[in-house]
Amino acid sequence: MKRVLKIKYNGADFAGYQFQPDKRTVQGTLTSSLSKALGFEVKVTGCSRTDAGVHAEGFVCTVEPKNECDTIDVPVGKLHRVARRFLPCDIGIAGESVAGDDFHPRYSVVRKTYEYKMYDSPAYDPFLASLAWQLKKPLPEDGIDMMNSCGKALVGKHDFTSFMAAGSRITDAVREIYSLSVRRERDMTVLSVTADGFLYNMVRIITGTLTDAAYGLYTAHDIADVLKAKDRTKAGKTAPPDGLYLTEVEYPEKFDWKAD
Repeated sequence: MKRVLKIKYNGADFAGYQFQPDKRTVQGTLTSSLSKALGFEVKVTGCSRTDAGVHAEGFVCTVEPKNECDTIDVPVGKLHRVARRFLPCDIGIAGESVAGDDFHPRYSVVRKTYEYKMYDSPAYDPFLASLAWQLKKPLPEDGIDMMNSCGKALVGKHDFTSFMAAGSRITDAVREIYSLSVRRERDMTVLSVTADGFLYNMVRIITGTLTDAAYGLYTAHDIADVLKAKDRTKAGKTAPPDGLYLTEVEYPEKFDWKAD
């Protein structure tokens, strides 16, 4: 059986999830901290490769001993207590569970949900630095309605080349978006999108494009044309990483997350 963890992290001071030599990454930090906590080397495998500055509230990873002779004896639900003093303040273990040996946190995924947070109050809020995209001007009164209207064109199975970072090596850009919505939470506008997978910068480009639509630069018909064009230059700006959160990762099996 594999030990499975649900992780939360503030990505502001990380160079992304994936290990990189001489850079502070989520994977590198987790591996080092958990190895110290358990007293032997471990291997950490994640569900996604989030970029520098991107946050997570529901990141899933497995932790396994690097050597077969070692065993994680800490009871399920207790590892967060053992690891707490070894983990930095910007990473936390939110829950623990177990899975079969054939489980892979990345390749077993059936859908992921991201949220993107935008703050559009006229005054800059330093306490939201790196935690939300602080727009330079408030959204129009009908801005959220326009974003939702335009977002409907993206729901379904499409080739999302227009919403993929230029220069990406991905050859199959077909993905299925199951839901996309924009809502208001006090001074924050939150975009939520669930799909079977995402291309590089896909959520950030969708967010930037729908924000442009809120300001009147695109109509719902335009968004459909952008999708059909399969041309990155037809879509809007790429939103910064600050406001992006991986909130949920779903698998065929339902995990019973524990944190005692």
